Amino acid sequence: MLPRRLQILVRRKIVSFKRLLYSHIWPIDPKSATPPERWSGWPEQKRFAMVLTHDVDTAKGHDRCRQLIELEKGLGFRSSFNFVPERYNVSPELRHYINKNGFEVGLHGLKHDGRLYYSKKIFQKRAIRINQYLKEWEAVGFRSPAMHSNLDWIHDLNVEYDASTFDTDPFEPQADGVGTIFPFCVRADTNPRGYVELPYTLPQDFTLFVLMKERSVDIWKRKLDWIVEQGGMALMLTHPDYINFDGNKLGMEEYPAEYYVEFLEHVKTKFQGLYWHVLPRHMARFWSKNFARLV
Repeated sequence: MLPRRLQILVRRKIVSFKRLLYSHIWPIDPKSATPPERWSGWPEQKRFAMVLTHDVDTAKGHDRCRQLIELEKGLGFRSSFNFVPERYNVSPELRHYINKNGFEVGLHGLKHDGRLYYSKKIFQKRAIRINQYLKEWEAVGFRSPAMHSNLDWIHDLNVEYDASTFDTDPFEPQADGVGTIFPFCVRADTNPRGYVELPYTLPQDFTLFVLMKERSVDIWKRKLDWIVEQGGMALMLTHPDYINFDGNKLGMEEYPAEYYVEFLEHVKTKFQGLYWHVLPRHMARFWSKNFARLV
């Protein structure tokens, strides 16, 4: 019911308060560094894993995807793009372009209206439509809007992985972090195969640059350094909706693309040869193959 501008102003006040309150667990929760049982390290003897993901919340974000793809390609990275199938028109040509260039397409809810987990009945009804889109788009990954999550209900989706959680993020509406910087398997009697959960472990761009109004990528760098020390998974969640590519005056919900470029260049130069960079689906398949038996 609140205008978007007022929403942002209110959230900025709340985040400012919470940032002090939760400084002991954000951006780093020391307890989340514990590796899984029988952990022997990443493939190719890499020190840490690097996974890039994007949620495309609006039509504006959809229209900026090609610019983001070209940016990442130029720096030698690949990522996933999660679209909302019934909020705006998702171009088949764009999905083809993403796949053709070695990127990945996933789903970001169904409508992005905050009602996906309102009741089990609503979720099951929408799961039918979500599964239809997963099949049509040949997608295997899902992330809930607003980082809402119910890991038991996700078993109703035909996915190899879900990415609706985080290690620590007290600023989200559902702020119960999973407390790990590693993937983990989720299984149930109704779904013996289960799926892999991929929590994001680097703070969201929206939180840093829109709500906190940070003017550098120092927090990303600090958190990444810690993840590298722990040998974990650095999974990033950014939004093309909020990235300003043209250098014009920034909107209230925008930050310059140079921030993202600076961070990726930092990864390439400081950690050259040390990171295992894969798409989310490849991470999920690696984890399922090696750790599903331990669940």
